[in-house]
Amino acid sequence: MSERVLDASALLAVLLGERGSDFVLDLLPGAVIGAVNLAEVVSKLQERGFPDKEIDEGVADLGVPVVPFDETQGVAAGKLRLRTRSAGLSLGDRACLALASARRVPAVTMDRSWGTVDAGAEVIVARD
Repeated sequence: MSERVLDASALLAVLLGERGSDFVLDLLPGAVIGAVNLAEVVSKLQERGFPDKEIDEGVADLGVPVVPFDETQGVAAGKLRLRTRSAGLSLGDRACLALASARRVPAVTMDRSWGTVDAGAEVIVARD
């Protein structure tokens, strides 16, 4: 199974049972998520009122490896700002794209706006 990098929106879709989650579930074997995007997932779940224990168990049950955010990714994500600003991509979005680009694998997101920019990585939008 080929590797893919998950955006926070893709992992949230799975954890919350949102539209497109079945597609993302099929991609979980071999998928990774960056530490920045995992922080986004946890933040969003807390905002929705999920208890810490439930968050920890839900993330652990998926078994998606977490990749640390390093200096190279930080520089790459920063350099994506001008190319992605028109699409409204956040730092977390750019961190995901930087990781996918560095690994030369696709990034998986639920956000259609990612398809409107050339960010140096293939983008798979998991919504129809």
